[in-house]
Amino acid sequence: MAKFLTDLDRTFSALADPTRRAIVSRLCDGPKSVSELAEPFEIALPSLLKHVRVLEQSGLVRSEKIGRVRTCSIEPRALQATEAWLQQHISGWQKRLDRMEAHIERMMRKK
Repeated sequence: MAKFLTDLDRTFSALADPTRRAIVSRLCDGPKSVSELAEPFEIALPSLLKHVRVLEQSGLVRSEKIGRVRTCSIEPRALQATEAWLQQHISGWQKRLDRMEAHIERMMRKK
């Protein structure tokens, strides 16, 4: 459980940055080289590489270097674990909201 929370903390910390979220979104379309990832951003390549490293450390992204080209791709397991955690909490809140709605309907019928 503690390892899961540590991984989850790293994932959410990595996704807290809008540039890193944009990188993850772009990688959901398929693997891209670092230079392809850098195209829409107005940041220097070393800065983009720092974002990629954070995403790698969180487990969201993996990269490999072949020759002079570093290619990045999404790591689905990290996203799946994050989605499972979110779904668990969404489900709990949905049940609470359903109970509140039922209570309000009962109260309105009494009036």
